[in-house]
Amino acid sequence: MGNLFLVRHAQASFLEQNYDKLSERGEAQARLLGQYWVQHNVVFDGASTGPCSRQQDTAKLISDEYRKAGRKFPELQVLPEFDEYRGEAVLERSLPELLQIDETIRDLHTTFQSSSDSARKRVTFQKLFEAVIGKWVDGAVPLPGVETWSEFCSRVNSGLTKFLVSAERGEQLAIVTSGGPIAVAMQRAFNLSPQHTLQVSWMSPNCSWSEFLYSKERFTLSAFNSHPHLNGAAMLTYR
Repeated sequence: MGNLFLVRHAQASFLEQNYDKLSERGEAQARLLGQYWVQHNVVFDGASTGPCSRQQDTAKLISDEYRKAGRKFPELQVLPEFDEYRGEAVLERSLPELLQIDETIRDLHTTFQSSSDSARKRVTFQKLFEAVIGKWVDGAVPLPGVETWSEFCSRVNSGLTKFLVSAERGEQLAIVTSGGPIAVAMQRAFNLSPQHTLQVSWMSPNCSWSEFLYSKERFTLSAFNSHPHLNGAAMLTYR
């Protein structure tokens, strides 16, 4: 059996104009993960990342910590299959209509709009986002030209298959990606329903990792949401 580490990217720039950029805290999270793996002699035979800047930059900061310690880290391969689903596009395209026809969405949006401090905005936005994405997953908000949830899951599963088929027996591999693809891997391991898969996607802290055991015949979970390198509540984030 081989080991596959799926890492959620470090904290990005939530509610800023460019979300796809690591925050200062996110950069620190990624460095801490690299340092932790170096200290615990975690060695990888191959490493990949999704195409987003927040994914690639997380992987590069981890790799930098290996180099600083005089340790080797595999050359990073960018794999588009491990991109996140287009949550921002789903929200932007579907929200105007949902505000007209769905009282729950309307109330959540009003609460978000009236939130004054950043902490409250994070909480209220997440509730609104989860409600809208949940309807999209159920197919209640068809959006022509936007990848569907089913297409997203198929894309990630195709990437996992391609990645693992090319792996040698017993290799230890890492992919830096996002919460959505990690949830799809959980779906693959446990045959989860679409809504249960979506719920799992909200659970991964930034810069945590989940570990899967794989062979040509098996794909099973070994560890979920590991984050011993993130000491203290200040470093534990979900957005």
